[in-house]
Amino acid sequence: MSTVGLALQTRTFRSLRRHHNYRLFFAGQIVSLAGSWMQNVALAWLVLSLSRSPLAVAMLLFCRFAPYTLFGLFAGSIVDRVDTRRLVVWTQVAAMVTSAALAVVTLTGTATLPIVFALATLGGITLVLDAPARQVLTFEMVGPRELPNAVALNSGLLNASRVIGPAIAGVLIATAGVGVCFAVNTLSFVAVLAALLAMRASELFPVEPSSGTTVLAGTREGLAYAWHDREVRAVLVVVTCVGLVGFNFNTLVPLLASDTLHVDARAFGLLSAAFGLGAFAGAIATASSRRASFGAFQAGALGFSVLLFALAPVHEARLAGVILFGIGAAFTLFAANANALVQLAAPGHLRGRLVALYLFAFVGLAPLGSLLSGTLVEVGGTGLAFIVAGTVGLAATVFATLTHRPVAPLD
Repeated sequence: MSTVGLALQTRTFRSLRRHHNYRLFFAGQIVSLAGSWMQNVALAWLVLSLSRSPLAVAMLLFCRFAPYTLFGLFAGSIVDRVDTRRLVVWTQVAAMVTSAALAVVTLTGTATLPIVFALATLGGITLVLDAPARQVLTFEMVGPRELPNAVALNSGLLNASRVIGPAIAGVLIATAGVGVCFAVNTLSFVAVLAALLAMRASELFPVEPSSGTTVLAGTREGLAYAWHDREVRAVLVVVTCVGLVGFNFNTLVPLLASDTLHVDARAFGLLSAAFGLGAFAGAIATASSRRASFGAFQAGALGFSVLLFALAPVHEARLAGVILFGIGAAFTLFAANANALVQLAAPGHLRGRLVALYLFAFVGLAPLGSLLSGTLVEVGGTGLAFIVAGTVGLAATVFATLTHRPVAPLD
């Protein structure tokens, strides 16, 4: 390997090289995230097999994300009050129990739509606390200097799992049935729980505790800080706009494949994989940079929005796949830098609340965004949906450019 290649590899994986706790966590996530994506695919397949109704699949998505829509803004105030590692242990245990329940009802033939929807809702409630807690725990494992690198590596792992997990799920569903996917996912939680319990508490970076205000007052404090910090406000405005109208691929890519490109399920899978591979490539490129920057955030948001425009008139599957690869890479550049910028700008006692705001823009607005995208497709096809998303993204990026206040980077 050349000297340049070795230096690049060292820089890309520096969080793993320097932090024992993060190495443990990352190894556990390799197993657990693949299992989670297996379960996502298996859940949708189970609901379809029970109902044969696209509306039922939409209801499944609503059950999974509606809890974050209702409670996500308040989750950060709770995360800031408690031991983060201990909270993540308990949320992972709750997710494991939910997965085990899905395995039991499926393997015993007692699964019904109400039971599946109820368990999906319980999983969504767990996500309300788990998502911001894991982000804050990443900061505690690696500290401020390595946070941008760790966020990018987490994103790369997530998107690699997005490709690998569904592929494994497809094989298992075809050979052993849906219930086995839930059972395997249940076992996958053992890896991340073992990693969490084996961490060295003395090596975690200390975080300033939150003041003893109520959850509602704490949430207002986080919102006030986000509004008055010009850079955080600019980042969150763009993330909110993109999360609402731009990043609804669970809705748009299936419709792009079936209604616009007129391709079969195999081609749809390849289109989804193209986005995932692009996101993975973008994550590795982002991890190799030395620090998070507002410029990289802007470049990612701009590239994402422009490529949505480019995708709007496309009616050829191969070209669509190439553009989706680029969209995935731009999205990761944008999202990873946004995450790191928000966390680095946050005072220690407010980090959970600002992370919760960031995640609310993506996860909490997902039900509304899916509804909006579906309506636009109904009116003018996927082309109109992509044009609107690109326009809103560009407008938000211009706003961010005009209103942000640069902060001094870490050495």
